[in-house]
Amino acid sequence: MTTKKITAVCAPFTDAESLRRALRERNLLRNDFEILKDRKCIYFPVKDAPEELCSYNVVTKSFKLKAVKPQCYKDHLKLAKKLMEELPTSYDVVGAIILIKLSKALFPYRKEIGKTLLQTHKNVRTVCLIDPVSGELRTRNVTIIAGENQTLTTHTEFGLSFDVDVKTTYFSSRLASERKRVADLVKPGEIIVDMFTGVAPFSIMIARYAKPTVVYAIDKNKEAITLAKQNVKQNHVLDKIEIIHADANDVEKVIPKKADRVIMNLPFSAYRFFPLALSIAANICIVHYYDILKEEDIKVRINALKKIAAEQSFILSDVSIRKIKTYAPREFYIGIDITATKHADVA
Repeated sequence: MTTKKITAVCAPFTDAESLRRALRERNLLRNDFEILKDRKCIYFPVKDAPEELCSYNVVTKSFKLKAVKPQCYKDHLKLAKKLMEELPTSYDVVGAIILIKLSKALFPYRKEIGKTLLQTHKNVRTVCLIDPVSGELRTRNVTIIAGENQTLTTHTEFGLSFDVDVKTTYFSSRLASERKRVADLVKPGEIIVDMFTGVAPFSIMIARYAKPTVVYAIDKNKEAITLAKQNVKQNHVLDKIEIIHADANDVEKVIPKKADRVIMNLPFSAYRFFPLALSIAANICIVHYYDILKEEDIKVRINALKKIAAEQSFILSDVSIRKIKTYAPREFYIGIDITATKHADVA
């Protein structure tokens, strides 16, 4: 394979994801060469190394030229024009597994679509057709349409690794930046409650990149709890996280201390657990609330949350809304940061 010596920027694994995003945003990352890594660092081939990157180590390395591939899996497919228009423009990649949703019209072509996705993603070994997440355990119907017969994989982000079974547990790779953002907001000594922890990505990110006193990570899904315990151990945060197999309805019984920060990552259902989140909240508590809503319903939901808070003698302030990703036409996966403060006369 052809190699060439070119300029590169080096970063330790913990900073690699942030650097990669920064390089892409500035159109500095070269996509015609493969990224290199050794035991300590990742090397990104770049078009230029401006002064703003002076905090990183700039080196000259030999990089392998990437094999020429179609830009999109669609380039491999030959379907009727109407069907081509229905092909998804995005899908989730979790570790070595692609999760994709297909319309009924595309279902007869699912195996062909799966094979083309394998051809255009060299690190992917399995392609799964999925239904939306549903139920209290946040699982979904998963059908393997191409590649290896396995649903367990290891996903990496920001120098962390998470074992995930896409069939029996919930995990969203698209929330990587959101998890890091929340971790960066945590102040030393905070008590954190992650009410719907899944395989514990939020909890582990916080434990590794902040200095909480403790993170209580709760989930009802036994399979998720098993993987969460593995993930806590392999990411070396056993001293910071307490994994609890319990229903979030029992959160008052299983949490021994009031929370300075609560994470509520349960789209579609977080709303009905909001009173329970406030029941374990300290007098001043930050709530990271996640939901899937249409644009016109966001304000309605905020007002409803404020009403619930008032009933429990809390005032909600500093309400910050972010559209994290598009879930469906006109529906958004949103994150809301909320400061909940207990009324002075009842604190």
